Amino acid sequence: MAFIETRGIRQRRDGGDILKNINLRVERGEVFALIGPTGAGKTTLLRLIDLIDTPTEGRIFFDGVDVTASERVRLEARRRMAFVLQKPVVFNMSVYENIAHGLRWRGAGRRQVHERVEGILETMGLNEYRKRNARTLSGGEVQRVAIARAIATEPELLLLDEPTANLDPVSASKIEELIADIIKRDSITVIMATHDMVQGERLADRISVMMNGEIVQTGDPRSIFNTPHNRAVAELVGMENILDGTVVTNDGEMSTINIKGTIIEAVADYEVGTEVSVCMRPEDITVALARTSTSARNSLAGEVTWAVSVGPVCRIEIDCGFKLVALVTKRSAEEMGLKKGAKVFANFKVVSIHVIRRR
Repeated sequence: MAFIETRGIRQRRDGGDILKNINLRVERGEVFALIGPTGAGKTTLLRLIDLIDTPTEGRIFFDGVDVTASERVRLEARRRMAFVLQKPVVFNMSVYENIAHGLRWRGAGRRQVHERVEGILETMGLNEYRKRNARTLSGGEVQRVAIARAIATEPELLLLDEPTANLDPVSASKIEELIADIIKRDSITVIMATHDMVQGERLADRISVMMNGEIVQTGDPRSIFNTPHNRAVAELVGMENILDGTVVTNDGEMSTINIKGTIIEAVADYEVGTEVSVCMRPEDITVALARTSTSARNSLAGEVTWAVSVGPVCRIEIDCGFKLVALVTKRSAEEMGLKKGAKVFANFKVVSIHVIRRR
């Protein structure tokens, strides 16, 4: 039996559906991410799982118990959970007292509180702030205090709502490292909502994609990011190369697809005449100055229309009759002279292509 399960959850507000038929199963010890655009319903679902709100329809099971059954059951379950909000609220007191608050509220003794808080301060790198008023801290420091306060009670389920959304890159990286350490050390069950695709891919065992109040795809990170079910999911997870075409041949294993007069080969099994979208990640496209013999079945001549470096990587846009985006190392880009106007070949393997039927 799943540790957390929702069955047929529906949530209505102001006459409209915010969530529609949400069926979700999260196993004990699993890190589960909810990804999707703003307004998809991620926060609403977290609030329902945390039992802050009650669903309009459907049931929620926590460790096999229907927690929608009674207020007493809900309260008992909530004591085993902790929720860190996107914009966490800290109390007007010291960092130490903020972390100790939940323990005292649960009736922990003075010695237990002291030992637990001291350990958390060390783990979260908050020792130097112990006497500081939590409301005087920076955004990243406040987020650390909020997470520290949540894990101090040793919850069985930790809910995180966009844990790094309002932070600068350095603070976000530190928070993400802390979350990863907590997951590894405590083997805690985590459900997190994020619009940071890389974060979801890096931390989660499984991911559900939410759009317009519905779960449209669930799977491990590899399946979500490499084989999206539809164009909307492909765009969300960073499939920058999404090209519309038509299947012109199919031998049961390999298809050829016409994209604006250019024929490419792909592993797909759609009938001839089917309108499809061809999806490729930028990192799966290699760039060469001449057509060479490689394992890539597709090699398209084109011209660089734009090139920009982002850290050690260079993002290249190539006009092949349609736009393709490729990622190469900055060093390779410099050695090949990949700048606007350069004549190149974009190479990609059939197995790196994901083909979706256009609806």
